[in-house]
Amino acid sequence: MTEQERSPAHRSDDAAPHGVPAATDIPPLEVVVVTGLSGAGKNSAGRVLEDLGWYVVDNLPPALLLPMVELGARGDLRRFAAVVDVRSRAFSSDLQEALRVLAQAGHRPRVVYVHASDEVLIRRYESSRREHPLQGDGRLIDGITGERALLTGIAGEADLWVDTSDLNVHQLRATLENAFAREGRTPPLTATVLSFGFKYGLPLDADLVVDARFLPNPHWVPELRPRTGQDPEVRDYVLGQADAGEFLDRYTDVLRLLVPGYRREGKRYLTLAVGCTGGKHRSVAIAEEFARRLSVEGIAAAARHRDLGRE
Repeated sequence: MTEQERSPAHRSDDAAPHGVPAATDIPPLEVVVVTGLSGAGKNSAGRVLEDLGWYVVDNLPPALLLPMVELGARGDLRRFAAVVDVRSRAFSSDLQEALRVLAQAGHRPRVVYVHASDEVLIRRYESSRREHPLQGDGRLIDGITGERALLTGIAGEADLWVDTSDLNVHQLRATLENAFAREGRTPPLTATVLSFGFKYGLPLDADLVVDARFLPNPHWVPELRPRTGQDPEVRDYVLGQADAGEFLDRYTDVLRLLVPGYRREGKRYLTLAVGCTGGKHRSVAIAEEFARRLSVEGIAAAARHRDLGRE
């Protein structure tokens, strides 16, 4: 989202109360709005941001976003995050309008959308014995389905999608730290290179998907089968294949072509998913190499392995 001129609807210097800085004098803040599906981990994401030095407000009604941001900006607050969800009724359209007003006011709102699969959400609700906020007299799945429909608009505008279906709290923390903990500032583009196994399903939060199954599978090499793509023996086997080097070179060229466009359009986060059959050997080695190459290109990149450790 690009910064725009402050809206003329804001109070002028002449209208500012005595002793209170005029709105036009308020410096812009870094603003993150965490939203998404109930039960997906929004509150956990908010706690991670708080640990990273952000001032975090939970369950903030969208209409209070701008007043809270400007109140904080009048002090020494520079990084503000709000968890906003369907507990704030009339949520979706109000939140989109609040983000637009924030951008007009010169702040830099970014949206983190936290989600998970229906199966995972149902399991989490059943284990906690809590009721979904939109369930009413219907079934749990009815509440989840209704919330997905309500969130369609804001989900499409999100800067960063975080799928917590297969993440524990430590992996969620690592994902957000990679996006936000860079010397107190978020770089223009942060990349997560995610390895996965096709037999466990495609990652829902992937921007780009790469298939590494064309390479020979170390699973069929007895001495490599128990190892992973993080072990030097497997990495050398995978990257040493005749087609591996050319594949990596050509796809790196594709990323070089895409990255300037992403930056130009204000995209701050990129998830490159690399898949193989089980997510243990080929995809892991290729993902680690892509993360290394992206780092050489000046992009803050980290590899994450979704299915490593599964049987």
